[in-house]
Amino acid sequence: MQRIKFSLPSELPLEPLRAFDLVVREGTFSAAAERLGLSQPAVSLQVRQLERRLGVRLLERVGRNVRPTAAGAELLQHVPAIAAALEAALRAVGSHASEVAGRVRLCTGLTACLYLLPPVLHRLRAAHPRLEVVVSTGNTEQCQRGVENNTLDLALVTLPVTSRALSVVEVLQDELVAVGRVGGAPALPVRCTPRALAGLPLVALDAMATSRQITDAWLRRGGAAPRPQMEFDSVEAIKAMVSAGLGVGILPRMAVEGADASAELDVRTLTPRLHRRMGLVLRHDKPLGRALNAVVQAVLEAGRLTP
Repeated sequence: MQRIKFSLPSELPLEPLRAFDLVVREGTFSAAAERLGLSQPAVSLQVRQLERRLGVRLLERVGRNVRPTAAGAELLQHVPAIAAALEAALRAVGSHASEVAGRVRLCTGLTACLYLLPPVLHRLRAAHPRLEVVVSTGNTEQCQRGVENNTLDLALVTLPVTSRALSVVEVLQDELVAVGRVGGAPALPVRCTPRALAGLPLVALDAMATSRQITDAWLRRGGAAPRPQMEFDSVEAIKAMVSAGLGVGILPRMAVEGADASAELDVRTLTPRLHRRMGLVLRHDKPLGRALNAVVQAVLEAGRLTP
């Protein structure tokens, strides 16, 4: 494909254009200078600069007055369009200073995407119609890499995150709980300790998931080796397997309680209790514009409202 090269002038001739337009309308340089609040030599200089830039004569003297040349008359036809385009551009740019507008790229895990973000995104859309939040899902490592590479603006991930390039703000602590089938086998023990759960068929998240690593560390601390019989990259898949009586799971509480609670699932607190920390990560050098700040504040507010 042929590459087209183009260049823009180092300085757009907006003021000389205005001076030229007023000289033609007023008929003299002195009258145009008075309208502009400039000296007559200053207005003459602006018009000469415009003529040099375009490489043509734009004005000619007729007695004590001036009138446009053929090239000047042609340029005059475009001045209203140029002024209108400039006004529209200034309005568009100004909207970013006066309202929340633009695109924010956010990455998070599937659990947070399903159970935490929907009300956040709904409130943001209602409050800021010109704000576009583009959401993608991935594990902590994938989200972190995207923020570091600036292909993402921010990420909501399970902590810890270790990167000198990133700032981390903790949003919430989400408890991890044991999940089994109500009234069926395998039944959850009364006390869901690591050793008690290790004796049951465990349905777990994929080994790359940070939540899975936190769970495995909890099991090891309790003297149990993590040996899941099935692994999935989806909380919903684990819930389906548990509901079918194929095992027990350890899942984030946000995924199994509240509006998303299932009558088929028995949910019990772990002993000792276990939490995962979730946080927002951004590049240190990322400008916190109005759009990005609105998303950050909305997610932080959701964290404060989460039990």
